[in-house]
Amino acid sequence: MQTLKTVTRRWLCLLSAAGMLTLVQYPTGRAADAVSTDGTIKITTPWTRATPAAAKVAGGFLSITNTGSAPDRLTGGSMSMAGKFEVHEMSMNDGVMKMRALDNGLEIKPGETIELKPGGYHLMFIDLKAAVKEGDKLEGTLVFERAGTIVLQFDAAAMGAMPTGHMKH
Repeated sequence: MQTLKTVTRRWLCLLSAAGMLTLVQYPTGRAADAVSTDGTIKITTPWTRATPAAAKVAGGFLSITNTGSAPDRLTGGSMSMAGKFEVHEMSMNDGVMKMRALDNGLEIKPGETIELKPGGYHLMFIDLKAAVKEGDKLEGTLVFERAGTIVLQFDAAAMGAMPTGHMKH
């Protein structure tokens, strides 16, 4: 039987291999913004990280603003190099970092901006078809309960990149 410490260590190794634990800043403002056809959801700065050659997962990051008068929910999406797409949350519980898929998606209230970033809410691109390389521009979609599908492009930053200003804790 595996201990919690062994399982946690394996997750940390997996996250490290996926470039999700290193602290390199990512310059914001590179990727084009995207807006839903009804104009209620605005996506800014979609990006991902370069991955090692053997990596099977990558993370996706961006900001979502709901300018509408009703809540909306990010329920899924796609990324051109991934076989599977999930919305995830990372949280600390009793000193242990935990990651879980949000089976019911992520609600964005009217007037709210939610930042998907390393160490918090983020997208998981699973079963990568190839390594993500720095400078790649990867086509993707986000699917919302009300606003529908938004087509966007994820810019690939360096392995381990972090958004500018993330270190303000």
